Amino acid sequence: MTTLSRRTMLGAVAVAASLGLAGAAQAQAYPNKPITMFVAFAAGGPTDVIARIVSEHMSKTLGQQIVIENVAGAGGTTTTARVAAAAPDGYTLIMGQMGTHAAAPALYPNLKYNPITDFTPIGIAGITPIVIVTKKDFPANNLREFVAYLKANPDKVNQAHAGVGSTAFTTCVLLKAQIGVPKLNAVAYRGTGPALNDLVGGQVDFMCDQVTNLTPQILAGNIKAMGIATPARLPVLPNVPTTAEGGLPEYQISGWNGIFGPKGLPKDIQDKLVDALNKALEDPTTNKRLADLGTVIPNAQERAPAGMAAVLARDLAVLDKPLRDSGAVGQ
Repeated sequence: MTTLSRRTMLGAVAVAASLGLAGAAQAQAYPNKPITMFVAFAAGGPTDVIARIVSEHMSKTLGQQIVIENVAGAGGTTTTARVAAAAPDGYTLIMGQMGTHAAAPALYPNLKYNPITDFTPIGIAGITPIVIVTKKDFPANNLREFVAYLKANPDKVNQAHAGVGSTAFTTCVLLKAQIGVPKLNAVAYRGTGPALNDLVGGQVDFMCDQVTNLTPQILAGNIKAMGIATPARLPVLPNVPTTAEGGLPEYQISGWNGIFGPKGLPKDIQDKLVDALNKALEDPTTNKRLADLGTVIPNAQERAPAGMAAVLARDLAVLDKPLRDSGAVGQ
């Protein structure tokens, strides 16, 4: 072999090695810029609150800021579709929830995403029990009186919700179906925050929503809690009876919030995000911040990607018929 040939071969080997090292470095570099986590509802709502608490710790683990971007509308489906169509590079995520992923297929015939096949699951960030709450001067002081009043005065009651397809909307559809008053006047808002503001102000009468955003207003006496849809009372709201105690044992439901990326997210990036979420939920300070709002922290198996996929499949099956029967399809 000539000296020139030997030099050429050695040069080729060096280039190949450098390219390999560069590729490995690139794979290890994620994330090397800020990550956007979309929340498909207004700031101040339960999904937004959980996203901000969890992402704060995840940012520390990942070494890059997770920026929360709120884009509300169409029950969260427009923003969710946007994330489904994003590049699977780990820089576009969404804090999805029961409404955007489990309720939307039954409510929107032309939905532009499949909640199972168009996303890469990262994990459940929090399980949020549902509380039935009223304005503070509502003429009922417990769940039995509340149900009786709704049945006797269906034309006089205004129910607030965070938009068709939201958890607040979905869980009230189930409540109204179970108590036999499905056609109460429902007032739509662009998120739980604005809806709750009007409930506190007395402009609307009641809502069903995730405990996360309701707890401070309940404890402050600004709204009344009729019942919480869990088997046992929550430590953060020990004086709020369960729906079973209030005579409505069949109303048992919790919302959830979970992180998704677009489909096709590389396994190494998914693993880094899963690890960051686990560390956030296991951090005592982050855990307490969520628990103080009434959020239930799922165990490691339930919050894992496979566990979240199972929860999603379950809720898709449970919610499909009640939502289609509600008359809200296509709204």
